[in-house]
Amino acid sequence: MNSVLKALALKSPGDMARLGVILALFGLILFGALRYENFLSQYNILSFLRYNSMFALIALGMAFVIITGGIDLSVGGTAAMASVVAALLSPYHWAAGLFGGIAAGFAVGALNGFTVTVMRIQPFIATLATMLAAYGTGLLLAGNQSVSVSYDSGFTSIGQDDFLGFPIPAWIALLVYVAGWLVLERLPVGRHMLAIGDGEATAALMGLKVRRTLAAVYVGSGALAGLAGVILASQFGAGQPTEGVGWELFAIASVVVGGTLLTGGSGSVGATLAGALLLAMVFNILNFENGLGWISLSAYWQSVIRGGFLLIVVVLQARLMSRRTGEEHV
Repeated sequence: MNSVLKALALKSPGDMARLGVILALFGLILFGALRYENFLSQYNILSFLRYNSMFALIALGMAFVIITGGIDLSVGGTAAMASVVAALLSPYHWAAGLFGGIAAGFAVGALNGFTVTVMRIQPFIATLATMLAAYGTGLLLAGNQSVSVSYDSGFTSIGQDDFLGFPIPAWIALLVYVAGWLVLERLPVGRHMLAIGDGEATAALMGLKVRRTLAAVYVGSGALAGLAGVILASQFGAGQPTEGVGWELFAIASVVVGGTLLTGGSGSVGATLAGALLLAMVFNILNFENGLGWISLSAYWQSVIRGGFLLIVVVLQARLMSRRTGEEHV
């Protein structure tokens, strides 16, 4: 193990996981290209990027939360509620729908940040409560049904149009990830997040503004979930209050598959994106297999597969961490 780590210049199990997810992603792309005739067609590539931009956004917000040692179970409910808010505001102007949905997510994130940092509620409990509240609020606003968006205000262009031959949702996700990379790698707040994940008490003794940083992280996660909800409503032409179930599992799996430890203190924006794309690529390939008739998997199997991925990676993380701890004590 040591010789492999040194040969690859990898310093931690997290580095191994990040390399592994990138290699796995390229391996799946190569497999798909060789096996399926239209896998690398323009239609499949653009459809893949357009649809999965939503999941990439919530994965980034989740990555920052997990880096600090927390968890955000509310992202799916937040996205669903934000899609309803965006749909309701879309007749007034495309910007009203866009910023209204983001504001809805911002509000949920602010509530999460308040309960975690001021009320000192465990993130799991706090975000579980806001997840239920967000789903309920979305259903109340929508009257327990889908809410059609306006096709006259230009709101649907956010999710359905292209710019320079590239889907607008993918452009949005790309810009957000660049900003996220700058935050984590180049700004002091990124180092603060990593320090808090290593130990909140130690970070406080270092003079870091722990509560302010944690609040900002949860607000950011909520806002990105709100943006994902806007894209959801715009792309499918309706706010969907019952959508988002299992999105938190996809986000957590993407982050963990990308090498971020659930215990916090380490993480990578690029590897999180690779993790999200890897999971999405698995389902894309399964859809092609369905088309060939080799297998027949319903949409319900997606949750089973995501859960299986998450369980396998968490077990591998635990084994790598225990082995690393044992080696350090030798």
